[in-house]
Amino acid sequence: MAFLMYGDPKVKYLCSCGSMKPISRIYFCRHCMKIKCGFCVSHEVDLHYCSNCLENLPSTEARLKKNRCGYCFDCPSCQISLNTRAVSQAVPNPDDPSKMLSKKSYYLVCAFCRWTSREASIPDQNVANGGWPEIDCPNSKRVAELVDHYQEISLQEKDEEERKKKYQVRPSYFHYAEKYGLSAALAKKRMGGTPQRETRTQQSALVPAVASEEVEELSDSVFIEQLELNKVTTIKQRLASPEIQPTVVSQLYPLHKSLLVKRSLRCRDCEHNVSKPEFNPSSTKFKIQLSAFYHVPDVKFLTCEPVFIGKRSELIITVCNPTQHQSSFKMHPFELNLGAKGSGDAEESAPGLKLCLPECARDAQFKINGTIKLPTTEFQLLPRDDTAEFDDSNKGPTFNDDPKVVVWRRGNKIALRMAVSPDADAEGVLSIGFVIEYSYVNTMTTLEKKEPQKVKLKTHILLRPGPIFKSSQ
Repeated sequence: MAFLMYGDPKVKYLCSCGSMKPISRIYFCRHCMKIKCGFCVSHEVDLHYCSNCLENLPSTEARLKKNRCGYCFDCPSCQISLNTRAVSQAVPNPDDPSKMLSKKSYYLVCAFCRWTSREASIPDQNVANGGWPEIDCPNSKRVAELVDHYQEISLQEKDEEERKKKYQVRPSYFHYAEKYGLSAALAKKRMGGTPQRETRTQQSALVPAVASEEVEELSDSVFIEQLELNKVTTIKQRLASPEIQPTVVSQLYPLHKSLLVKRSLRCRDCEHNVSKPEFNPSSTKFKIQLSAFYHVPDVKFLTCEPVFIGKRSELIITVCNPTQHQSSFKMHPFELNLGAKGSGDAEESAPGLKLCLPECARDAQFKINGTIKLPTTEFQLLPRDDTAEFDDSNKGPTFNDDPKVVVWRRGNKIALRMAVSPDADAEGVLSIGFVIEYSYVNTMTTLEKKEPQKVKLKTHILLRPGPIFKSSQ
């Protein structure tokens, strides 16, 4: 009895770096025509913005604000965005005390756990935006000293590297005199002052931290009073406020909302963008979006019979053409040979593939414990048409398909029937694979080729239909 296989997490594609990823997490570079995953592209930050108020900030200002929004807050109890709520209070009129005036005040409230800023003893504010008191970090002075100290060290190391590059050919007496400050030291000595290097050392002197073996003793209330878990903060709540690390609920304080980033992805081989979003924070569109499911054939499970050792099971998959051009594909056996030596065998069987994974990870994701009977014919796929699924006429070209292999055709999709069988010593989950060779129309124009070029590409696909059963009884 067949059962349905939902979703695509068990269908993985082989990236050019050697990692297996689902089609939703890989990209396709149209310039070098290779599949790229998140490790094969360089990530560049384009924009910092707040997800609540959608205010965008430049990188320098975001760094000064410690990547936090100055107007939006998160709940310290459940980390949900806080809302500003207004209340009206009757206050005496300063001109005529006998009359009362209605005055609005604002406080923060969480719509999920009902935490309010009044629980932290924060007074209500007269304005809705800004003006909330900030909590002081007890170690802010020490942290600032450490930051200044290491910035000065980094500048000195940078200066030394530039001097090494400058005098890399042949160091002379003047190089050592400039590096170690001999001339400045002699001039200071003649004038009765301190050498320049000693002055820098005194300015950058930092009192080191000293470890102490003495630990403060716990108070008697810890052993006498009964513990109430509702008043004690969790580990997540304490780590959300690293500057104070509150231990009780009454010490929780509103957290400034962290900024999010919009990033663009660039191919490491040809240095072209594969993904670039819009600059507007509220926009969900992309200027460049070269995801793999727009260019590479999409393989999905349709049905699969239960897999038993020593028995063939029927597997039905669908292949979809996501491009605007007619395509053809053909299936070949999974010829990627990964031995114990690493990527040497893989480069012989799959040219251009450079594995960068450890041996244990390669053995785990490329372990093939079954066989699959692939069709030998080449299949044609129509281009993608968004209106075809609403057309009931089913008018289109006819193909001479083998009914034993092709189950049905619908527009740019085709369903194929194949037989799979596990190995005699297989256990766990069935893992099979094949190579799909498809035609791709490259619309990128160059100086040599100004017209679209049709090329043949190959992609390794790994399938994991389901668990393996010992016997059918």
